[in-house]
Amino acid sequence: MKNINFLFVFTILASLLNISCEKFLEEEVLDEISVDYIYTTEAGLEVGVNALYNLMRSYNASGGYDDRLVSNIFFMAGTDLGMTRTFHRPYGPNHTASNFASNKWINGYQIIDRCNAIITSAENIDMDMYEKNHLLAQARIIRGETYLDLIRMYDNILLDTTATTPENVNDPIVYEPADPQDVYALIDSDLDFAIENLSYNESYGRYSKATARHIKGKSAMWQSDWEEAVIQFDSIVENSGKSLVSITNVFGQSLNHTETLFVYTRDELLGGDNIDNATDISAGGDGSWLGSVFTQRLYEQGSGDFIQQVEYGGQALGWSYPNDYLQGLYDKTNDKRYTTYFYPETYTANNPESPKFGQIIPVNDYDDNFRRYHFSLKKYYDADKKPLANESWKDQIYYRFAETLLLGSEAHWRLGEEGKALEYINKIRERAFGSPAYNFTSFTLEDYLEESARELAFEKNRWFLLKRLGLLVERQNLYYRYGSNSGNQVPEPMKPHMVRLPIPQSQIDLMGTFPQNPGY
Repeated sequence: MKNINFLFVFTILASLLNISCEKFLEEEVLDEISVDYIYTTEAGLEVGVNALYNLMRSYNASGGYDDRLVSNIFFMAGTDLGMTRTFHRPYGPNHTASNFASNKWINGYQIIDRCNAIITSAENIDMDMYEKNHLLAQARIIRGETYLDLIRMYDNILLDTTATTPENVNDPIVYEPADPQDVYALIDSDLDFAIENLSYNESYGRYSKATARHIKGKSAMWQSDWEEAVIQFDSIVENSGKSLVSITNVFGQSLNHTETLFVYTRDELLGGDNIDNATDISAGGDGSWLGSVFTQRLYEQGSGDFIQQVEYGGQALGWSYPNDYLQGLYDKTNDKRYTTYFYPETYTANNPESPKFGQIIPVNDYDDNFRRYHFSLKKYYDADKKPLANESWKDQIYYRFAETLLLGSEAHWRLGEEGKALEYINKIRERAFGSPAYNFTSFTLEDYLEESARELAFEKNRWFLLKRLGLLVERQNLYYRYGSNSGNQVPEPMKPHMVRLPIPQSQIDLMGTFPQNPGY
């Protein structure tokens, strides 16, 4: 009997589609390579690990538009720094167990099950032990990272390390919430294995020892183990060779630089298109819509002064934006992030047919319509993006050294080591201002939160930071906004139970005995 306490998406699909064990055996689940090849050969093991990277990109940095994109936008825009004007309202009427994005739960467990299969099968593959452990380290960091995300999102989750197979697919399953201590024990064990078997100099687009230490440090912070967090973050600072780069290079066209801890790569030649989202798990993935999501449609101005141009973001969606609170946190004159991480407040008319062509259009002359004009994010800007397309094939930075420094500063502060805390956070400040004249002289939680906002806004970490600190509901209700113009912009209250996401109702129905999170 497979005595497990988690839900695997293939089991669900098998029950829904009445797939027999014989049919299960015929499935080619990873890049159209047979299951037997994946789990019994050295070359197959490498193919399986490569496929995990593709799945994780689809999970965390998806291309095209579907449930995956919406679920990731939620964590980027649904904080005290965001404003949404359209349908994917983070705390609106669709924040229910039946309607909320289900990608994170369902696909997260699919990835975990594939990790389990690779980790288990590798024991019986005859190959060089160093090479085997190197591949296993990548599968285990992915499993540990995914479990860390799940427990931070849902609180009550399922835990298992046994892969679903044709032999156990129909075995009885015990669906019950896991003990958080057991979840963190598995996470830390996986990350320790990755730290031991990965180097600091892995190939671009691959997990490295620095990535593993960064995630392990985050895990420690969630367990209030400040000493362990300091060990991990200090090790990156002192031993990894990672460092801050110039502001203009952080999100430049090439992300292969010393600030990058991990990047999701995409390649148009090896990828698909945004019509068939299934191709997002191919080697090249699909084009990303993030640059369009957070950019205004300036070219829709009623004045006709603008046309779609790459320098202004080209074709755009304008779904979510930085809010007034975030914009007000910057020293607009001296903080270089304000003019680098964001588009300007005013633009030069670029329509040759406009009588104002070549002139700067004053702020008061723009339409009061947030779709057409709003302070916009430039972190996902792509100079090579086609001006009439939403998608971008630029890589996406996911973990970076600046966050290591900020989290390290908090960890040292928690231990009463204010000097080290200031040293780390002021590295961020000095890079932003180009001078130590703006450095902090004391460390406070509010200064830390504001500096983290200025540096890491819309990088899918703010929601988790505020939840860990117990401030998510309070700060979201203070600053998050919803509206389509300045006259109807309003708060959209986040209810206390929303600090944990709803488990998809379809999964609750299939499990039968697993409890829904409170409030849903």
